[in-house]
Amino acid sequence: MVLDMLSNAVLIIGLFFVFLAMLGLARLPDVYNRLHTTTKIGTLGAFGVMLSILLKVGFSPMGVKALTVAIFILVTSPVAAHMISRAAHRHGVGLCKESVIDEYGKACSAACPLPEEE
Repeated sequence: MVLDMLSNAVLIIGLFFVFLAMLGLARLPDVYNRLHTTTKIGTLGAFGVMLSILLKVGFSPMGVKALTVAIFILVTSPVAAHMISRAAHRHGVGLCKESVIDEYGKACSAACPLPEEE
């Protein structure tokens, strides 16, 4: 009974975070802000949903799959967001006009210059 209520609470919290991530995806101005929102909040929301499934069904085959998916999302989502943002930056996708500083631009241009065209 208590575990079932805890599972439902974690599910609602996870779904709320997924909703916030999708709202940020629709409302934020540029690709970098959108990536930040969907990576951080979306990962937390998806992890909450998977944790809810684990709490609901226990360590059954379905629960182990939910735990595996949650760990996979936690590991791959930040790496994928970093690679997408780096590719966008290197291809010249600009920041929104409200952005104040571009620390990555300074670090990236010094550490990894663009290949010269022939």
